[in-house]
Amino acid sequence: MAGKPTRMSKIKQLLRLHQQGVSNRGIGRELGLYKATVNSYIDKLKLHGYDIDQLLELEDPVLEAKFMAGTAAYTQDKFTVFREQIPYFEKELGRAHITRKLLWDEYKLNHPDGYSYPQFCYHLKQLKVARHPVAILDHQAAEKLYVDFAGDTMSYIDRETGEVLKAHIFVACLPYSDYTFTMAVSSQTTDDFLYALSSALRHLGGSAKILTPDNLKAAVIKSDRYEPDLNRLMEDFANHYGFVVIPARSRHPRDKAAVENQVKIIYRRVYAKLRDTTFFSLAELNRALLEKTMEHNQTRMQQKPYTRQEKFLAEEKNKLTALPPTDFEVKYYAQLRVANNNCIYLGRDKHYYSVPYCHIGKKVQVIYTRTLVQIFCEGTCVATHRRAAGYGYTTLREHLCSTHRHYKDRSPDYYIAKARERSHMLGLLVEKNFEQNLVPEMIYRRCDGLLSLQRKTDPVIFDKACRFALDNNMLSCKSLIRIIDNKTYIQHELEFKGLPRHLNIRGKNYYY
Repeated sequence: MAGKPTRMSKIKQLLRLHQQGVSNRGIGRELGLYKATVNSYIDKLKLHGYDIDQLLELEDPVLEAKFMAGTAAYTQDKFTVFREQIPYFEKELGRAHITRKLLWDEYKLNHPDGYSYPQFCYHLKQLKVARHPVAILDHQAAEKLYVDFAGDTMSYIDRETGEVLKAHIFVACLPYSDYTFTMAVSSQTTDDFLYALSSALRHLGGSAKILTPDNLKAAVIKSDRYEPDLNRLMEDFANHYGFVVIPARSRHPRDKAAVENQVKIIYRRVYAKLRDTTFFSLAELNRALLEKTMEHNQTRMQQKPYTRQEKFLAEEKNKLTALPPTDFEVKYYAQLRVANNNCIYLGRDKHYYSVPYCHIGKKVQVIYTRTLVQIFCEGTCVATHRRAAGYGYTTLREHLCSTHRHYKDRSPDYYIAKARERSHMLGLLVEKNFEQNLVPEMIYRRCDGLLSLQRKTDPVIFDKACRFALDNNMLSCKSLIRIIDNKTYIQHELEFKGLPRHLNIRGKNYYY
């Protein structure tokens, strides 16, 4: 086993004693060194012709390099051969089932004097590490917010069913202060991700300038090293809270090393402490997560005289961007065509929403949230409705054409008022009709006929006909038409004037 290298401070003592003429045996005895060790350093001194005074002025690492330079790997012939095969080794390691041991066995068959297996692995690793150095990131206060889901889930029990349900743990971290927020959600879908993110922003009391999520589908549709395609809901969310989204590069967790490190710490300081606790709801689990995460934020950091919470409150919180007065509502988008009934059909709700009838047949853009449905045509909002659930129709009267508006407005009061506007006698006739014990739909149609007949008939004649119809209880539209056609209303105008007086008239006394 190789011994420990001698400290350079002792080697300088060796050089001083040698300069003073002390023998090698005496130097070894004075400094507690083997004679062979002293001989090797004196031989190197003479071999290279070093000046002792100059050596004594050198710093220890420089002096060590002069006496223990060794043989650099890159100066060896076998390293040159090994380096030429590095691209091949890296390519093969990317294939399935290929191991370093297998590649080393093949390497030794062709190069019996080559590196041993530990040296082979060491040089292969060193070359890969040197090719991919890690940068030191300089974080600014309130500049970035890193978010991620922990790889390990937690669980809770449904009280009603007894089912054990998984909970995904959302982690957010401000890298400047290392302040951390955790929350449990049911899934990693876009809705749950944005809900957890909005809860994190409310907890922090503001938003950072840049959000750096992982390339999860809830935030990124298509990952790309330089310009990933963001989920549209993620873009709406960012615009609402006033930050930009710059996802981490795919397969590069070092881009958000702060949150990756926080996840590891959360495993130890939160998961581990809650390992024997049983939860019966997501709310219970979140209360426990909040408590343990606050303990973590209030724990003194190693090699630093403050806690994460202290640094966050003192230097970062007041620099966060203020949150908007209203919470974000998830927006959904659809492009639909207005049907002949001047409505669009929202398949997600199985519900119809009206649009002004002049847009029938046009394509419209629909933006709907949890509570509101907005319909745009050619860049203009033409209709706004409260969102409804389940099959049915939501319509506005002003969206209907005059015919449909008339149909929707039908009622006894509507027809009576409309008839009185046209004629007093027609109003009386309509009132009399609604006193009949008939199906309302039949009365409505009869009233439509009476109104139509009034428009086509001389007002004086029509009033006379209505008076005759009322006197004789002839209330139907057909009866009124016959009265007008046969001029029956004229008989109503004849008055009985009695018999004419003349000499041939016998009085009542004649018959006694």
